[in-house]
Amino acid sequence: MTRAIPVDDDFDPVPAIARVRAIDVAVVPDVPSGADAVAVLVGASADRADRGDLEAVGFSGELGQRHTIAGSPATILVGTGSGALDLASARDAGASIAGAVPGAVAIAIELGDVGADVAQGLVEGVILARYSWDVLRGTPARTQVESITLMSSSDAVAAGARRGHLKALATAVSRDLANCPPAHLTAVRWAALAERIAPDFGLDVEIRDRDWLLAERCGGIIAVNGGSDEEPRLITLTYTPDESVANGRHVVLVGKGLTYDSGGLAIKPGDVVHAMMKNDMSGGGAVFASMLVLSELQVPAKVTAHIMCTDNMPSGTAMKMGDVITHRDGTTVEVLNTDAEGRLVMADAIVMGTEAEPDAIIDIATLTGACMRALGTDIAGVMGTDQALVDLVRAAGEATSEPVWQLPMGANYRAELDSDVADLKNLGGMNAGASSAAEFLAHFAKDVPWVHIDIAGVAATANPTGWKTRGMSGFGARLLVDVLERFD
Repeated sequence: MTRAIPVDDDFDPVPAIARVRAIDVAVVPDVPSGADAVAVLVGASADRADRGDLEAVGFSGELGQRHTIAGSPATILVGTGSGALDLASARDAGASIAGAVPGAVAIAIELGDVGADVAQGLVEGVILARYSWDVLRGTPARTQVESITLMSSSDAVAAGARRGHLKALATAVSRDLANCPPAHLTAVRWAALAERIAPDFGLDVEIRDRDWLLAERCGGIIAVNGGSDEEPRLITLTYTPDESVANGRHVVLVGKGLTYDSGGLAIKPGDVVHAMMKNDMSGGGAVFASMLVLSELQVPAKVTAHIMCTDNMPSGTAMKMGDVITHRDGTTVEVLNTDAEGRLVMADAIVMGTEAEPDAIIDIATLTGACMRALGTDIAGVMGTDQALVDLVRAAGEATSEPVWQLPMGANYRAELDSDVADLKNLGGMNAGASSAAEFLAHFAKDVPWVHIDIAGVAATANPTGWKTRGMSGFGARLLVDVLERFD
């Protein structure tokens, strides 16, 4: 197929897999040789002989403070405040350490008496703060860290450091996928990537093409793909836990994989938002990335992930406003807006999820601008039919610093979707668009406990700081992993 922007067949959209896995994360009792920066955690009440000198330069050990002393290696003093660090503040501290000496590649951290959560947060913060997607850049945006050494003899610290390494990997891969330009990450290329790497992470992988999707009555993705000259793909990944840890539960993840969303015939304005529509696959990216670390973390539940991949383009064969499509379960849907396409491609994957009779279905998508207008660019929306599952997602969001806020559902929002010619229409009224979109998806989840996470506002980093780097955020990958670890 001829492309306006040719891409080499060996192009790697996810350099973070090799880069982050190559970072040497170690736990040793003493300062390692070769460290070019040594960080020391200092509490506000710490008794230090040089307290007067430190306070003279404005460092008192308060949470968030940092002071760097030049040398070989450089010494970085990081304030921890009067209380103990927790996972979130440790993550921020790790990012502060990484930013103090941006050229340091071998970072050591004196811990003191801390637990696994602090070790995890420090490692996550260091790795994610140094993240950059440099595949198409002449000069890297940041110096990548090569080693992180935590000075401790605690088994808990070692376990926490390992978890932090794996969870940082998940977010970095999710960022990679969302940062990748649309010509470099088509549905076909993403599917090929999955086939190539998923087995290395203990996953089974199945790739379904357009003919299969058509034969299996997946009318949503077929319709959305109608204007494209690139075939759609369904990526299905399956993680089966080892019998020694398995809890007998089964969770289905569904991710929106719109590798580029022009809006179809309801084409978007040519503005900065449209220019970011390569990230309309961020939900699918979060699902894909989360699956890669489940085996090493020994997550006890079986997990099946369906990622619906296509672009949404205008052409003479594109889906039109007023068209009626038929989904896998027989539901007919009147299309009132071709730019409300994410729910159409996800609906059939949710139906497939119900057919497996799982314990829960969790979907994640950059679904509605309405959610961003309601909650802004720091908090995602969550809605669902099972409050215990919603609460689990909320708890995971707090633990990972990927916060979610529950938005309402109900019959009044469902009524917005009534159609004169079909079972449903794909767009509600002018208001509460996030809630009516959730009601649309809930129809297909039927009686299976189900949660929907809308990440439209948080998929890109609006205010880069600390471990939240410029570009696409990778929001949702660590959150999903945390949910799956907690699911019992």
